[in-house]
Amino acid sequence: MTTSRPGRPRLPTLEDVARSAGVSRATVSRVVNGTRNVDPEIQKVVQEAVAQTGYVPNRAARTLVTRRTDSVALVFSVPEHPADDPFMARVFSDAFFGRIVGGLLTVLRPRGVHPVLMLADSDAVRQELVDNLRQQHMDGVVLVSIAPDDPLPALLSEAGLPAVLFGRPTGPVPISFVDIAQRTGVDLAVEHLVSLGRTAIATIAGPHDSPAGRDRLAGFRDAMAGHGQADAPSVAGDFTQEGGEAAMRTLLSQHPDTDGVFVANDLMAQGALLALNELGRRVPEDIAVVGFDDSSAATASRPLLTTVRQPVEDMAAEMARLLLALIDDPSQQIRSVIFKTTLVRRRSA
Repeated sequence: MTTSRPGRPRLPTLEDVARSAGVSRATVSRVVNGTRNVDPEIQKVVQEAVAQTGYVPNRAARTLVTRRTDSVALVFSVPEHPADDPFMARVFSDAFFGRIVGGLLTVLRPRGVHPVLMLADSDAVRQELVDNLRQQHMDGVVLVSIAPDDPLPALLSEAGLPAVLFGRPTGPVPISFVDIAQRTGVDLAVEHLVSLGRTAIATIAGPHDSPAGRDRLAGFRDAMAGHGQADAPSVAGDFTQEGGEAAMRTLLSQHPDTDGVFVANDLMAQGALLALNELGRRVPEDIAVVGFDDSSAATASRPLLTTVRQPVEDMAAEMARLLLALIDDPSQQIRSVIFKTTLVRRRSA
């Protein structure tokens, strides 16, 4: 005696949606695949029928029709380091990266687009990424680079791939980007220290091979030159807490009369405050400290850190909008969006 097992329930099809909506299968396909120029009322009826029937589009088939994967690469391009190098742990413990992801998701998620995290830490990986994009494994790239003289923006541009960069490119590369008015932000920090009556102001700068590090140092020098101190001291850091702590010790050993410090990011400022505490310097009574970013490090510092805010979440959301526009219309011109900075006053200055 044989028994038959019940088969799987039949999944709803485009034809089922079309019958429910009272339109043609072709119309349903255009709505499901996001084709433009569909009457809004018809689009609404089809979407209601999709929900009613429980139809789920076949992603593979949809990709063949639209040539879209509904995924974009979120690429962190960093200097080459061994996997167990503490540098890598320090980089990804920075809340800055999480803020970027959060900002991207506010725009990508409602569009049904998924970010795929990728780490580009060598030229070979960068070329592999470009090859994958050429083969349409992803629709575009959001690029965050802290690699010195990173070739990836130029590679993406030369390949004609949709891409948006966080921060300015290091050279004349035709790529859309989002940045802040770096020098204006530094001006805010310097003017605040001057307004407090500080006369021996120095800076802990970022890495000279990063655009943000160079811009913030140049802005500091220009601002101090405007106050008659063109030779204001500077010590280079590496954008990490440990680097800021070491740089502050070096700064005070070379310039013990320093009474105000602009630090090029909050993580280094947090380290600088630790060094000042251990050295018995009171903040802000003896030395006023201003950071840059308004990250979680600013509110984790003791005392709470006065800092220049860059709106990372808003910047990341704008990157997503620019990228989706490029994906929708590759003929769009290259664009740049520059955000304003503000000074957030707390206890350190």
